[in-house]
Amino acid sequence: MRRNVQGSKGPWLWPLLVTAIGLLLLASNFLLIEDFNIINLWPLLLVIVGVQILLRGDIFPSEDARTFGITRGSVEAGLIEINAGEIDVSLRALRGDNHERLIAGQYAHQSRPNLTVEGVHAHLRLERNQTPQLTFTDWELGIARDLPWQVRISTNLGQINVDLSELVIQDANIATGVGDIHVVTPSETFESLKVHSTLGNIHIVTPQGYQSIIQINGGRFFGINVDESRYQQTEDGSYITHTTTSSDSIVYLTVSGHFGNVYLA
Repeated sequence: MRRNVQGSKGPWLWPLLVTAIGLLLLASNFLLIEDFNIINLWPLLLVIVGVQILLRGDIFPSEDARTFGITRGSVEAGLIEINAGEIDVSLRALRGDNHERLIAGQYAHQSRPNLTVEGVHAHLRLERNQTPQLTFTDWELGIARDLPWQVRISTNLGQINVDLSELVIQDANIATGVGDIHVVTPSETFESLKVHSTLGNIHIVTPQGYQSIIQINGGRFFGINVDESRYQQTEDGSYITHTTTSSDSIVYLTVSGHFGNVYLA
């Protein structure tokens, strides 16, 4: 559901639907189609709406995506909390030399991150209930890479793509109801990471040369796919990365799900 608002050519499904119905009515008027009833076409509206959401992300065309940036100021630690509902979320480190930025990216109309600062700690919150219900514009966010973060991301029906490899992570909790999750883990964390999907696949990528220990909890309908050249299973059922690098830093990750698959790469 990724959209690029810049240079959009506009919707084509709705004009196509109107044109098709017009042609059918014209054919009916000239008796080329017998017993034609336009009411019988109502299921076509559902098809058009579904395809519109898949291709553009919104039911109705809009310019709802907004870019933004928030300066860092005196902030030295942050918590980002995202309750995205049906919106897809991407999170990564800020690109380039954005040392003065705390966060920047794209958000949906009326859902600009809410920022509160206590001392040197920032709390950023994005809430789905602040966004018009017919808007599904993705949230694409970059956060400062040189301060410790706590990450909380949840969706009811949406994809989550998180690259933590260039970030300083204190802890993270990432979850979906229905949707896939893709996580690139950091090289070190202060506390463990937790990833959960009730219905969907989970893709975990760990950095080369660093120690990671992954505990997987799932039911009979939750499959496990492991790159055996990178991981070995321990006696307690966890998976640990093969590495020849001696490091005191170990990333602990708990992955859980009910229906779907987990992929360790």
